[in-house]
Amino acid sequence: MSFTSLQFLIFFPLVTGLYFSIPQRYRWLLLLSASCYFYMVFIPAYIFILAFTIVIDFVAGILIEGSQGKRRKWLLIISLVSNIGVLFVFKYFNFFSDNLNQLARAIHWNYASEGLSILLPIGLSFHTFQAMSYTIEVYRGNTKAERHFGYYALYVMFYPQLVAGPIERPQNLLPQFFEKHDFDYQRVTDGLKLMAWGFFKKIVVADRVAVAVNLVYLAPQKYTGIPLIVATYFFAIQVYCDFSGYTDIARGAARVMGFQLMKNFDRPYSSTSIAEFWTRWHISLSTWFKDYLFTPLARWHNARRPAASGGLPARRIANHWVRYFDIYVVFLISGLWHGANWTFLIWGALHGSYLVVALLTKGLRTKLIKSIGLNRFPSVLRWSRVFVVFNLVSFAWIFFRARNLSDAYYVATHLFAGFNLSEAFGPVLEKQLGTLRPDLFITVLLILILESVQFVVDTEGGSSSINRRPVWTRWAAYYALIAAIIFLGEYHTQQFIYFQF
Repeated sequence: MSFTSLQFLIFFPLVTGLYFSIPQRYRWLLLLSASCYFYMVFIPAYIFILAFTIVIDFVAGILIEGSQGKRRKWLLIISLVSNIGVLFVFKYFNFFSDNLNQLARAIHWNYASEGLSILLPIGLSFHTFQAMSYTIEVYRGNTKAERHFGYYALYVMFYPQLVAGPIERPQNLLPQFFEKHDFDYQRVTDGLKLMAWGFFKKIVVADRVAVAVNLVYLAPQKYTGIPLIVATYFFAIQVYCDFSGYTDIARGAARVMGFQLMKNFDRPYSSTSIAEFWTRWHISLSTWFKDYLFTPLARWHNARRPAASGGLPARRIANHWVRYFDIYVVFLISGLWHGANWTFLIWGALHGSYLVVALLTKGLRTKLIKSIGLNRFPSVLRWSRVFVVFNLVSFAWIFFRARNLSDAYYVATHLFAGFNLSEAFGPVLEKQLGTLRPDLFITVLLILILESVQFVVDTEGGSSSINRRPVWTRWAAYYALIAAIIFLGEYHTQQFIYFQF
C-alpha cells in the first residue's frame, strides 16, 4: 500500500483509532496484522519471503545469545547468509547471470544461464538490512534477543517504515512496542503536521518536477544542454523530496501512535562537503554501512597489518591507502544495494571518488583558500562549498536516474552542448510542463518555498519552533499547506522512487 493511495486515507485513521481503543496487550497484534495487510496489498505471496527471514533471524537471535565462541559466529553467519541469499536471488541473480553470459560470449566460452522471471519484492533491501542489524546487535551484546515472536515480527514489519525505511536499530524500536502510548493531543498533531509536510514534498514538489524529469530521461538523446541540466537539477530535487517525503510521512504516522523513528534527512543539500552530505542524506543507511561494514573492515585490516615495515611515514601512507580502499568498497556496495545495474555501481564509485579526492587534496585546498583570501569571507566560502557539493551530487544523480549506461553517458557528455535558449529550452517548456512557462515558474517557486521553510525551521530550532508561532500564523500555514496539497499536487500514479530498492 502506498502512502499516497486512497486506501491509506482509510487505513491510517482506522488502524490508529483501533490502536488507541484497545488494551495495550493486544496492540502488537493489531499493528502486526495491519502491517501484514499493508505489505500484502502490493503482492500477497511475497509475505512468505518476509516470514521465512523473520523465522530464521528470530531463532538465530535466541541461539546466538545462548552460545559461546565459534558457534555464535557461525550462527550469525547462517543468519546473514540467509538474508543476503534471499536478497541475491530476487535482486541480483539476473544481473550477475546476464553479465556472466556477456563475459562468456566475449571469451567464446560455452556457457548460458537463464534469468529468473520474478519481481523484486517491495522494499526488500530495507527490511533485509533491518533484520541483519538485529542479529548483529545481538551478537555484539548490544541488545537482548527477543523471545516474543510477534514483537520481533513487528520490529521487521512495522508498516510506517516497512518498505522504505528508515532502517531502525533494535535498541531503538523494539523497546517501544512494550511501552503504553496514550493519546496525546500535542504528539498526535505534531505527527499529523509532519505527515502533511511529507505529502507536500512528495505530491506537490517531487511529483511535479517528475513530469519534466521523466520525459527528458525517457529519451535523453532528443535534448542537449539546458533541458538536460534542468532535468538533472530537477531530479536532485525530486529524489530528495520523494524519499524524505516518504520518511516524514512514516515518522509522522509512527509519532501519532507514540513511536519515535530516527531522523533520516537533515537538509543534505546544505552540506559543505561530500563527507557532510553523507551525514545528512539517508542517515539510517549511511550509519548502517559505517557501523556494520566500514568500521569492521577497517578493524580487520588493522588486525592483519604487519607490525612494522618501512618506518612511520611509510606506515601512515599505507594506512591512508587502506582507508581509501575501504571507502571505495563501501560505496560500491552502497551503489549495488540501490540497484542491480552498472549505473548504480558508477554512482557509488563517483561518491567514493569524491571522498578520496577530498581527502587527498585537503591540504592543497586549504592553502589555495588562504592564498586567494577567501577565508576572510566565511559566508562566501560556505556557500561556494555548498554550490560545489550540490553540483557534484547532482552530477552523480545522472547515473542514479538514467535507465542504462548509454543514456547516462549521453546526458553527462551533453550537459553543456546546444546552449540556444529558444531552440533548446523552449521544447522542454512546451512538451513537459503542460502550462508552459507559468507552470515552470510555479514549480520553481514551490521549490524555493520548500527550501525557505526548511531553512527557517532549522535555524529557529527545529519543528518545535512552529508551535511558538502565534495561533493565526500557524493555522494560516496549515491551511496553505493543505490547499497546496489539494490544488497543486500531481495525482497521476507516481510510485515512491525508493520502493524499487
